Amino acid sequence: QVQLVESGGGLVQAGGSLRLSCLASGRILPLYTLAWFRQAPGKEREFVAGITWSSGISNYLDSVKGRFTISRDFAKNTVYLQMNSLKPEDTAVFYCALARAYSRRVDAYAYWGQGTQVTVSS
Repeated sequence: QVQLVESGGGLVQAGGSLRLSCLASGRILPLYTLAWFRQAPGKEREFVAGITWSSGISNYLDSVKGRFTISRDFAKNTVYLQMNSLKPEDTAVFYCALARAYSRRVDAYAYWGQGTQVTVSS
């Protein structure tokens, strides 16, 4: 059983930065993918970024490439999402999720955190 706990959300002005953290309790196997999703009001939950635990290979939503960076810390069992040059359209609840293999599909992820709110003001 894996539990995921996010932190680091908040209110920031456009152009600013935030770093989200996701602490994973339990064993994470080498091929597992940890990912960040987001859900804005009235919209479907969407994949933002994912990283394969062992290799560190990462993938991003096109609209965040060059602005967001996903990384992981083995010693702390933690995944991070560094978000720079934030835009009002990035406003959403951000969720950390774990899957047995890489996917951008919500239904591929069996474990989810509780979510953390990110609000970007214009």
